[in-house]
Amino acid sequence: MKNAVNDGVWSGTWVARRLGVELEGDEHLTDLLGLALRRNPKRAHLLVSKVLGKHVPQSPAVVHGHGLRLGHRVRALLGDAEAARAVVLGYAETATGLGHSVADGLALAPYLHSTRRPVAGVTPAGGFEESHSHATSHLLLPEDPALLAGDGPLVLVDDEFSTGNTVLNTIRELHARHPRRRYVVVALVDMRSAEDAARLDRFAEEIGARVDLVAAASGTVRLPEGVLEKGQALVAEHESAGAEPGPAPHGEVTRVELGWPDGLPDGGRHGFTPAHRARLETALAAMAARIAQALPAGSRRVLVLGFEELMYAPLRLAAELERTVPAEVRYSTTTRSPVLAVDDPGYAIRTRLAFPAHDDPADGPGERYAYNVAGAGFDTVVAVVDSAADTDRLHAPDGLLARLAAHAPHVLLAVVPAHAPHPFERPAMLPEPLRGPAFSSYAPDEVGWLLQDLSAVSLEAPTEEREEAVQNGGAHYAESLPVEYQPSERYQALFHAALDTSADRIARAVGVVTETVLTERSSRPVLVSLARAGTPVGVLMRRWAGQRYGVELPHYAVSIVRGRGIDANALRWLAAHHDPRDVVFVDGWTGKGAITRELSFAIEEFERAEGVTGFDPEIAVLADPGSCVRTYGTRDDFLIPSACLNSTVSGLISRTVLRADLVGPDDFHGAKFYRELADADVSVAFLDAVSARFPQVLDEVDAAVKELLAEDRAPTWEGWRAVERISEEYGIHDVNLVKPGVGETTRVLLRRVPWKILAKADAGADLDHVRLLAEQRGVPVEEVDDLPYTCVGLIHPKYTRGATGADGRAVNV
Repeated sequence: MKNAVNDGVWSGTWVARRLGVELEGDEHLTDLLGLALRRNPKRAHLLVSKVLGKHVPQSPAVVHGHGLRLGHRVRALLGDAEAARAVVLGYAETATGLGHSVADGLALAPYLHSTRRPVAGVTPAGGFEESHSHATSHLLLPEDPALLAGDGPLVLVDDEFSTGNTVLNTIRELHARHPRRRYVVVALVDMRSAEDAARLDRFAEEIGARVDLVAAASGTVRLPEGVLEKGQALVAEHESAGAEPGPAPHGEVTRVELGWPDGLPDGGRHGFTPAHRARLETALAAMAARIAQALPAGSRRVLVLGFEELMYAPLRLAAELERTVPAEVRYSTTTRSPVLAVDDPGYAIRTRLAFPAHDDPADGPGERYAYNVAGAGFDTVVAVVDSAADTDRLHAPDGLLARLAAHAPHVLLAVVPAHAPHPFERPAMLPEPLRGPAFSSYAPDEVGWLLQDLSAVSLEAPTEEREEAVQNGGAHYAESLPVEYQPSERYQALFHAALDTSADRIARAVGVVTETVLTERSSRPVLVSLARAGTPVGVLMRRWAGQRYGVELPHYAVSIVRGRGIDANALRWLAAHHDPRDVVFVDGWTGKGAITRELSFAIEEFERAEGVTGFDPEIAVLADPGSCVRTYGTRDDFLIPSACLNSTVSGLISRTVLRADLVGPDDFHGAKFYRELADADVSVAFLDAVSARFPQVLDEVDAAVKELLAEDRAPTWEGWRAVERISEEYGIHDVNLVKPGVGETTRVLLRRVPWKILAKADAGADLDHVRLLAEQRGVPVEEVDDLPYTCVGLIHPKYTRGATGADGRAVNV
């Protein structure tokens, strides 16, 4: 047999001439498809994809690239916010690798594929029938049953969309359990008739959902009358001639140890998250290098052969191998599908290797096949199977390895550990982010809150009670909330005046920090604000990217608590839905850098405990007066109007709460939504006032970014040293009671018991609101000449009042 890919003849010619089957559609349709005959009583013809990597060996870069491009189109269709809520579902066995590749292109969503291999201890989360297949039953076996329980978009991926019956069966089954508003069907080719297309439209209308279709090409198959009987007759006539006769093995079989990462799933049978993908990407080069080292010297043509549903891991290994070795590398997989082989250039399946099933399948023993391998000139075949399939039957005299060794001088065996799920040991899947208007006054696409709603719980305590409880060990500051400060008319006027005069300055800082992130961190960052001060900044950064570049960046808000770290469950959610390497943590400003250090320690602990890597703990901030970070809009200590108020400039959301009786080990941290303060809410007004200035500061931003990127921005921690000095000079001896900068000083006046305010002598209007608050609370303002900040707030170091703590217990003074 010559090269089975084309030989210059369309690989559907043989079937088309003998059966009268016609392929009509896009001009590139025949570049994607050939034709063969099924050994199947339900359908005569088989559309054989040339780019799927199942029946026809193909460049792995081509195979993966087709899936990636489809995934990119789905992401563009959904937008990032919806893409991050999606789940991708691929069909066994043919589309498991394609579905994985689409999920790679989508990048934000977990992946699951159906399976025909039951797994002990895993309860099916659903199942459906594929009526035309030789093996009809599909199982859905996610390790976490809640994977399919959300209401975000479901993306269904198959190699071809022929009648739509399989998709209808899937949606009908899953929609009855967990209704959704949107489904996206993805296929390499859409071959439905007009009647089939109309049927899907009617079905979508019946269930009240939107169903979109994304395909690389479309067309129809024209089938003459009696095609099934004619096809069966042709199969019977040519059956004996097509099968490879089975010469004696003569090639060597060598085992290669891949070094597959511990705990990394072998594919999407039980779920594969963006965090899993990140781990695989990190490990691929080393695993491919081990294969490359095992290749015989002078290897010219190498086939990486996957195994039935195990398509993705071999594909990615093959793609990495193709990138790094001089040999021509091709990729395909074994299959359950019985197809007639005819050694003719105009036929898609030139040769067939048949061998016994070797993975103890639930439907019992039977033949399995590898097509277009025999006679294709491969000098080395790398067979990749999972450990469940590394059985005596694989190594038997009539097994797959022996069959391959009869046609290739060298056979390498690489075994991927079959993932053993532990569904009952894992916590339930965390809920989807809270969004406005149900939680916060922000628009739903502006931010998703990875928090739980504690609005119905009484958490407020008088400021003096909280201060004494915190300082004397009766409670942690995150266990209660201060009573929300209600600004006077005079103070509100100061806020609006400050916003009017500083909007340009804020807009410039937003532009600078956003452009720096896009240049240095990620072209498609996932913004994760530290609630709550970081949230308005994250929204503004998202708006900048949207207005200037037309991209919709995902944006979430998470809780971080000094002394207790970041919400680990929020990190788990982010790792399951996004590549951690794309996550950029955002805050409003730095003071002495305590939260910067807290985040760094928390990420290190999370990675050690979870085995998830890739999160960058460096915060991007609007203002970095403490010189604690490298990514900032400015290092000036100036008034950011969103620091002037509490919830009424932060979407009506409270500080975050972490208390053992309210927040369990598998819960997000909590917060309250102050709906009752809607009349005083200026959250959106603040955002609109700043983002309206974006167009007029573009040139200034570009110039500032160019200058900034050329500077040495290494943190000096100047602010931390200043705080330590002030703490000692004023006899406080506790850096946690020294709050540097305009933003932190404002917080002291609004939420703590202030002792005194240190102000730079020439601070000017930036401190008008601070002076007013200090006047209202009877707090002295002391002007200091050599202060490195515009101002510093000092919390009363010895406040006692015999109060009760936030948990109701008496405080021992």
